Amino acid sequence: MNDTLVGFKEGPMASATVNISFNTDILRQIDEIAKKEARTRSELIREAARIYIERKKKWESIFAYGESLSSKYDFTEQDVNEEIQKYRKEKERKPR
Repeated sequence: MNDTLVGFKEGPMASATVNISFNTDILRQIDEIAKKEARTRSELIREAARIYIERKKKWESIFAYGESLSSKYDFTEQDVNEEIQKYRKEKERKPR
């Protein structure tokens, strides 16, 4: 695998320039939001990428935690679903 990125700059503010394609409707929405928020298209797309990566890592962590508990206590996804259904039924019965 080649570790060299085209257009990659080294240093504390390392960056690379990329070309990506968007459906025209999505691009129009990106531009509208960027204009409303007084920032560039690139700033908006960078933030969207950062948020996506952050959320993906959080979900991976949640699933890994769930898998570790599942192994530790020997329960299945079906067991979890059954417990959720029991909890919801109990909650419906209790007056508010």
